[in-house]
Amino acid sequence: MRPPSYKPLVDEFAAAIRRGELAPGTRLPTHRDLARERRVALATATRVYAELAAMGLVVGERGRGTFVRDQSGFAGLDASRALPVPRLADLSFTQPLADEQPDQLRHALRELAGSGDVASLLRQHPPGGRRHERAVVATHLLDRGVDTAPANVVLTGGAQHALDTTLRTITRPGDVLAVDALTYPGVRLLAAAHHLDLAPVPVTPTGPDLDALDHLCRTRRVRAVYTIPTLHNPLGWVLDQGARDRLADLAHEHDLLVVEDGTYAFLDPSAPPPVHALAPDRTCYVSGLSKNLAGGLRFGFAVVPDRLTATFATSLRSSTWGTPALVAALATRWLADGTVTRLEEHRRADARARQAVARTALAGLDTTAHPASFFLWLRLAPHLHPDRVAAALAREGVLVSTADAFAPGRHAPHALRLALTGPAFDDLAPVLARLRATLDAFPL
Repeated sequence: MRPPSYKPLVDEFAAAIRRGELAPGTRLPTHRDLARERRVALATATRVYAELAAMGLVVGERGRGTFVRDQSGFAGLDASRALPVPRLADLSFTQPLADEQPDQLRHALRELAGSGDVASLLRQHPPGGRRHERAVVATHLLDRGVDTAPANVVLTGGAQHALDTTLRTITRPGDVLAVDALTYPGVRLLAAAHHLDLAPVPVTPTGPDLDALDHLCRTRRVRAVYTIPTLHNPLGWVLDQGARDRLADLAHEHDLLVVEDGTYAFLDPSAPPPVHALAPDRTCYVSGLSKNLAGGLRFGFAVVPDRLTATFATSLRSSTWGTPALVAALATRWLADGTVTRLEEHRRADARARQAVARTALAGLDTTAHPASFFLWLRLAPHLHPDRVAAALAREGVLVSTADAFAPGRHAPHALRLALTGPAFDDLAPVLARLRATLDAFPL
């Protein structure tokens, strides 16, 4: 059987990109030009670029064309993190860790080893965790404005696992999931895995356009909306009380389920109560301890309505069952003894200090950030293509994330997200100075 007519062209372009013959940021021929040059149908040319985009090799920009994507940094959902030079700094991933935490881990492991029933950590636990560990998490969540019974708390292997299990529980293939037009990349991965139809909602400087969400729900059957109301990733906004009230009202009006991501909520204790507090019967609240404790523990949780607890447990059984017993014991011990609370205070102070450094280092550039956020959004000048910038920074040993990682639609803005927690604090200003010098070196 002959291969489809578009396949040889896809293979040719893919090989050229991977060999470096087509550099990051290279503008490819228009669909019509490609069709004319290669003597194929316009639909075939369109299919070629669609296949290359699905492979993560090119990105289309409305009104500008199709460009080769950077493959050296974290410019997408599954890009190589190898660099052509020794790594100087990783600004692509938020991975906070305090200096004293390794010693805390040694101490906690010794305490666990000397505790009464160590053998219980070797036994199979119920899906979603043991009741007393769920109770510890429920108590912890009171400080987040989430008032729930332990029976509604489900322990998971990190916040991503909580989000995965939530979507597996509440959706079916083909369902529409509303998301912000710029959002956490992990939800795109899960939507693809579960065959969901992502519907981007336009964003404003202060949050999602809720009028647009209302219109979307009136024109399509939307099953759920994924939202990050406090310390949005990547834009850093904190929704005000009015926006949260409106979102809860829309959930009731349109029979929506709300998937609320509270991963970064600890960074702003003054934020309004979560959407869960306004619509607990329609909200699944997901979070974890990766950002306030340590990402390597992979400890997360979901708070689910009564009507979903049984099906949620079934979803857990079909995946990883839950959190490893040793991890759950460590995490809940640190929640109960105040370790997490102390580390959160440290994280908040550190985030504010790093944002102050970034404001000075990047003064005059077009940035958006919450003063307590772990990251900032850097809009690039029109002549600066994100993939070219990412590739140039990779040659300097600096990893960044380009906007297409956060854009669920076909077109991404000219922007970078910079995670500020990767470098040591004293290294942050020099790293940002190098980044700025790299931007300034691009010709107009």
